[in-house]
Amino acid sequence: MTKNLLIIFMLSLVSGFNCTAQNRTILPTDVLPFQVTPEKSVFKGKNALALKVKGEADGDRTVAILKDVDFHNGTIEAMVSGQPLANAASTARGFVGIAFRAASDASKMEVFYLRPTNGRADDQLRRNHSSQYISIPGYPWEKLRKETPGMYEAYVDILPAEWIRVKIVLKDETARLYVNGASQPTLIVNDLKQGKDLRGSIGLWIGPGTSGHFTDVEVTRED
Repeated sequence: MTKNLLIIFMLSLVSGFNCTAQNRTILPTDVLPFQVTPEKSVFKGKNALALKVKGEADGDRTVAILKDVDFHNGTIEAMVSGQPLANAASTARGFVGIAFRAASDASKMEVFYLRPTNGRADDQLRRNHSSQYISIPGYPWEKLRKETPGMYEAYVDILPAEWIRVKIVLKDETARLYVNGASQPTLIVNDLKQGKDLRGSIGLWIGPGTSGHFTDVEVTRED
């Protein structure tokens, strides 16, 4: 099957950015925000889209969905950064990640996300929870951890408030998460809970008590 480049989202705040069919600026107006507030930002030397959760979030549908994207199988790459807000609860971990095959109303999506403050925690159990898969609806992290402990989360060496490169490779019911250019996946899910036929957009996802930043989002479609 021939790989076809769907679109490369280069997040840039430069006025007059020269857009082509495969490169364009992402602004807050380019996303559909659900329970998050998107803003233009410059973070750690990169032009970025910043997200914060708006008020008290209802569940895990805290996401900004890219408009006009139809995706099923292929590869998603992005730079992400997450850190707890100054006034966040002690359980905040800087939750930040990428949703895929996301419905335009955020009613369905698959998500890989990171807990950056866990990456170098002294508590080994916390380290083991550095990366996470969830599926909406029906499969929050609490359910997956209780019913299948260790299967949908794994350790990865990451830090809060630093850029982290993520790559997600999707094929039908299987998804692989790669972090910071590693040749081997950090986390493999062989039974995506919403099924192999789900398709949809890409979402920029954060969790409660988080300041998240996103840039250099590249999507390559394989079907």
